[in-house]
Amino acid sequence: MTQQPAVYTHGHHESVLRSHTWRTAANSAAYLLDELRPGLDVLDVGCGPGTITADLAALVAPGRVTAVDTSADVLAKARATAAERGLDNVEFKVADVNALDFPDDSFDVVHAHQVLQHVSDPVGALREMRRVCRPGGVVAARDSDYGAFTWYPERPALDGWLDLYHRVARANGGEPDAGRRLFAWARRAGLTGVTVTTTAWTFATPDERAWWSGLWADRTTSSSYADLAVEGGHATRAELEEIGAAWREWGALEDASFFVPHGEILCRVP
Repeated sequence: MTQQPAVYTHGHHESVLRSHTWRTAANSAAYLLDELRPGLDVLDVGCGPGTITADLAALVAPGRVTAVDTSADVLAKARATAAERGLDNVEFKVADVNALDFPDDSFDVVHAHQVLQHVSDPVGALREMRRVCRPGGVVAARDSDYGAFTWYPERPALDGWLDLYHRVARANGGEPDAGRRLFAWARRAGLTGVTVTTTAWTFATPDERAWWSGLWADRTTSSSYADLAVEGGHATRAELEEIGAAWREWGALEDASFFVPHGEILCRVP
């Protein structure tokens, strides 16, 4: 059977990379950190601009980190991130999680952050991640859960944004409410020894609100996601502009806060 390629709804617009380069191992992979030690070999799937990758590489050196993404352009940014940090134990490759070009049992840790929500076959992706993980190693994944996003004050336009995002992402073959499904997907993939945890990003200070609302305003109006929304008949450009304006209005409110829950799975390979 032909494998379906991984699809990334957001693309790599500046507003998307603005979010991704904020991510660190501390704020996005804390559930994994106790499993890391010097000398381990790590595969970082869907590495994006490489900020989490670089943190992982520093933690396992002299072990090696292989970081993969479907976009050669974003891998160039990841290489620059590693070079800026003086890391020489990282290798970057174009690859698809559905068909990883590595032998069985190649890595001690196989990690994916915010990846499974974007692929059409997350169970198959987890099987592939398990295939390249050595016995005694761990397969780790963390994904947000859009349906569990919570914010205050409520705004009808942001409710509309969330509904729109669900429709666009699912039309593109993804599952935006991935966080709650990770455990079930892991079980269907045959993974055992699964530990399930949850953590959340919180945006409540003036700077955090401005940053979070601004990147979503820009993403809604100017990114590949915006193009998909219009081309798929989910929204007009005018409607996207209205949502973008609502994001900026919400971000300027002094008592506003936004919570982004994530599901996490840590699967021990026997």
